[in-house]
Amino acid sequence: MLIFLALLPAYFLSIFYRSFLSVIAGPVMTDLAIGPREFGLLGAAWFSTFAVSQFPIGWALDRLGPRRTVTATMTIGSAGAFLFANATGALTGTLAMALIGVGCAPIFMASLFLFARTAAPARFAFLTSVFIGLGSLGNLVGAAPLAIAAARYGWRPSMLAMAACFLVATALAGLLIRDPPRAESASGKAEGLVAGLASILKLRPLWLLAPITLTGYAILATARGLWVAPFMADVHGFDAVAAGNAATAMALTMVAGAFIYGGLEKWLGRVKPLVLWGTIGTAATFALLASFGASSAAMATLLFAVIGAAGFTYAILMAHARLFFPAHLLGRGMTAVNFLFISGAALAQSGSGWSIAGQRAAGLDAAATFAHLHWIFSALLLASAAVYAFTPERPKMD
Repeated sequence: MLIFLALLPAYFLSIFYRSFLSVIAGPVMTDLAIGPREFGLLGAAWFSTFAVSQFPIGWALDRLGPRRTVTATMTIGSAGAFLFANATGALTGTLAMALIGVGCAPIFMASLFLFARTAAPARFAFLTSVFIGLGSLGNLVGAAPLAIAAARYGWRPSMLAMAACFLVATALAGLLIRDPPRAESASGKAEGLVAGLASILKLRPLWLLAPITLTGYAILATARGLWVAPFMADVHGFDAVAAGNAATAMALTMVAGAFIYGGLEKWLGRVKPLVLWGTIGTAATFALLASFGASSAAMATLLFAVIGAAGFTYAILMAHARLFFPAHLLGRGMTAVNFLFISGAALAQSGSGWSIAGQRAAGLDAAATFAHLHWIFSALLLASAAVYAFTPERPKMD
């Protein structure tokens, strides 16, 4: 399918850039002379600009089409990728990550927009899960392979190579994306940015979806993207490559989880039970990690892997939200939901950095610090699942 050829390489890189920091945390913090608080802000900068960009991107997808939207923003992201490889401190590193976040912001949404406008509704969740599963291979490159490359060649040359890949993906997207015909409202009028957002906010089921959308992906992205490798290094004494291997195990199960959830949704024909029980299972596993993760490196690696598989409900949760949007608000609706996914991740990444820095300053050891973080993750997931339980499975028929 042309959509896969046009946007899968870009999405691969988007996944890489939201998860790579964990395995090069040590050399990046040393080179840029920063601590855990500033390191958390690096990841948060990507997620923050990604999240804020969702609103204009939703409007642009509906009104300008995906080709121009993706090409323009990915050009900005390419500049950020090269800047990060040459960053000299916290300011340039944070700015670079912010620019990369802008560049990555439309990629997944453009893909979903094209799936929704060109494929049968019954295939949306399956296509989305396959696309996420394949794109999530970027998680793998951002784990052990990056750790090995950084150890052998240095993190800056490794990131220069990824920046060149970003530039190539930008050109590929611009050449291959084809815009579908523009859709309008039932009145025959196209709603502007503010009017469209107002219409989306009137959709009551989205308010019940909001807590799990804010927390589910955010916590998974924070655990994998920032802290799995530092946890294995600080608590169990792993070196950079061994910690990268642990991150790879979690990345592999996230890829598997995307395909498994997509297959289960296709088989059951239902989304809500999968999201609900997957979230509860993830919360329970974080509780186990908090309780027993410091006792055994093998157990901790296994629990992170289970979290990766059980927690990756992103695609099917997006498919659930998609059911409530009219055709003319499809781009803005999906990007509004994605804003919650990504802004939640920005909050989780920056908040976790402040939490770890504060606990270390108070004299807590690494095991206790991470245990407290994992208990917080578990509680947030359980609370959001409790609200999600009241969400209708499908829109009411008029």
